[in-house]
Amino acid sequence: MQDTTNKNPMENIDDWEENLKERYPEETKEGPKEKTEEEFRNYIDSERLETVREFYKINHTYQTYDFVCKKEAEFLKFDKKEMSLWEAVDFLNTLVDDSDPDIDLDQLQHLLQTSEAIRADGHPDWFVLTGFIHDIGKVLCLFGEPQWAVVGDTFPVGCKYAETIVYPDFFKENPDYSNPKFNTKYGVYSPNCGLDKVKMSWGHDEYLYQILKNYLPEPALYIIRYHSFYSQHREESYTHLMNEKDIEMFEWVKKFNPYDLYTKAPVKPDVKALKPYYEDLVKKYLPDTLKF
Repeated sequence: MQDTTNKNPMENIDDWEENLKERYPEETKEGPKEKTEEEFRNYIDSERLETVREFYKINHTYQTYDFVCKKEAEFLKFDKKEMSLWEAVDFLNTLVDDSDPDIDLDQLQHLLQTSEAIRADGHPDWFVLTGFIHDIGKVLCLFGEPQWAVVGDTFPVGCKYAETIVYPDFFKENPDYSNPKFNTKYGVYSPNCGLDKVKMSWGHDEYLYQILKNYLPEPALYIIRYHSFYSQHREESYTHLMNEKDIEMFEWVKKFNPYDLYTKAPVKPDVKALKPYYEDLVKKYLPDTLKF
């Protein structure tokens, strides 16, 4: 098998989020909101679709059980950098790509749009904070990780890959696909064992969860850890691995998802005006510095 693990098929880290919005149109009281061809004018051309397809081809080929174990050993030592949450946000902002054709927002502004929408709806402050920090794990890109190992839909490894995962045919190139240890419904797991015993594909979700797991309420940790697990919170394909606590907590994951997907708008948040509120909120829940 040709080694393509160093390829970085996405020119823009937001390609994945835009593809998600195309796959999951905005929900309204009347049902899914259909977007016009004009609204999708920059996301339905063959070049962008090929970019996303190539991303998932690489992701699905290399996200194996052993790969996840390797990445956990490498990154969960948290020896890359020690910094405050605000330094992490500034660090993340170096990922800004001017090629985004629909909106000119850096990572901080996207996070503020998500959290301000949550705040406007009167949710608890920990939920607001979760919206603000949920993508901080993307700093993995700045530690040399390719985007296919940072963003993208997440899914369990160590058991059969569900057909509801985006581009499921690409898993046929994954060594675990034909490995009898991993390719059954339960694989290395047991029925309703609980997601805390299940290894997820490696990316920014799991990484940030591991960094913050001692600081935030349990619903916040579920949101951070599983907000990209679309084959479950949209398709319910892995309920057989979940316990009662998982099912209860996934109501929060589902509640968060629309704020993450559908709050991107061309009006930039007033960072200067909002920052004092978020400084106090961060201080309430997180230590002065975090190890990445």
